[in-house]
Amino acid sequence: MFFAILGSILEGFPAIVLFAPLMFPIASEFGIHGVHYAMVVVLSMSIGLFSPPFGVGFYSACAIGQVAPDKVMKDIWIYMLAFIAVVLVVALVPWFSTGLLNDL
Repeated sequence: MFFAILGSILEGFPAIVLFAPLMFPIASEFGIHGVHYAMVVVLSMSIGLFSPPFGVGFYSACAIGQVAPDKVMKDIWIYMLAFIAVVLVVALVPWFSTGLLNDL
């Protein structure tokens, strides 16, 4: 949740560079694999990137598609709910992010 809010306010790369290393020791203390942590952070940041009204990616996509953000604001919530569901599944089932690793 923290990274989703952070992704809507800050640009993705600076937010990850600044805050992901700060939260990684906490995740390690809970026994979370580093790759799993990184996947959840990046997916959560991308939720913030595309969530209106602050998401920069939402407005960029509207500009590329030449559509007014007001017209697609009601339609994006279906996709956002699906995206949140995918992030929850990846966060709750670590195998999706670490299943093909050879016990690194």
